[in-house]
Amino acid sequence: YDWFLFFNGKVYICTPKKNSVMSKVCDLTGKKAIVGNKVSFSNKKSLRRFHVNLHTKKFWIPEEKQWITLKVSTAAMRTISKKGIGACINEVIKNGKI
Repeated sequence: YDWFLFFNGKVYICTPKKNSVMSKVCDLTGKKAIVGNKVSFSNKKSLRRFHVNLHTKKFWIPEEKQWITLKVSTAAMRTISKKGIGACINEVIKNGKI
């Protein structure tokens, strides 16, 4: 929420400092949380979120000779181990996600 500060006849709009909360989205696949129903024993339904299994991991890129830190899902880690980090990054760039 914003709040207003009146000083010397001028109005200043002040926004509180936002917390640096990291997003829960996979950097390579773009997977994010989805919404579904939590169903109780009495069959009442209420909304809940299904979060992605994310891990912050460092990868070595041999082409650029440097480390890169990515927040990836476990499915993306399996794809990286299968294809290689270079191929996965090239595919993301080709698809226009970066």
